Amino acid sequence: MDWKLFASTFVAIFVAEVGDKTQLATLSLAAGGSSRWVVFAGSALALVATSAIAVLLGEAVSQVISPLWLRRGAGVVFLVLGVIFLLGRG
Repeated sequence: MDWKLFASTFVAIFVAEVGDKTQLATLSLAAGGSSRWVVFAGSALALVATSAIAVLLGEAVSQVISPLWLRRGAGVVFLVLGVIFLLGRG
């Protein structure tokens, strides 16, 4: 197992998810629901399902486009979005 890849994936996703809309929705459902474990199971399954879709699509796309170009494209998109948000147009 590639522990470095595992750790970097965990940290990246954990940091990205803390305080986002998904976490706030889960918090709201847990606060208003009768069973926190049901909310936990539902939200965990949803995150696993969306992650599985992303991994499968990433694998399929990497068969057509070089992973190097995918990383470059993602970097450009993040930079453009960052500039848009900094300028207050987003």
